[in-house]
Amino acid sequence: MLPLSKGTVMAAAATFRTDIAAALTDLLFTPGLDLAEAVDRHFTPDYRQRTEGRWDDRGEFLAHIAHLRTIVAGGSVQVLDELVQGDRYADRHVIDVAKTDGSTVRTEVYLFAEFAPDGRFRRIEETTLMLQGTEADRNMGSAR
Repeated sequence: MLPLSKGTVMAAAATFRTDIAAALTDLLFTPGLDLAEAVDRHFTPDYRQRTEGRWDDRGEFLAHIAHLRTIVAGGSVQVLDELVQGDRYADRHVIDVAKTDGSTVRTEVYLFAEFAPDGRFRRIEETTLMLQGTEADRNMGSAR
């Protein structure tokens, strides 16, 4: 509680706002976390994503993440640049993925997003640059 004046108090608002590192860690690198719970934690019901020019709704996004969970053994996210202004979010991050077949993929991502009032992502638009991996890994950002 924060005192205002002469006995008046106001509850301090707990403000949640996700970011890409937290979202990707929950989605891909936390094996015991249920996919629906991970998605609900970071993305609104009306979530949409555009990757390399292709728009996906939340259902298509869920299918994409479910597929990635079958081929990703572990990894990490390194945020290189990040900017938040009001309901807008932008970042440049590198995601390193160890796949279940033993190979690795490293991708740099340029991302612009919009937050919903509750701090979850409502929309993400991104483009990627593969830094390490095979030609078959090039579509990992939209694979199903």
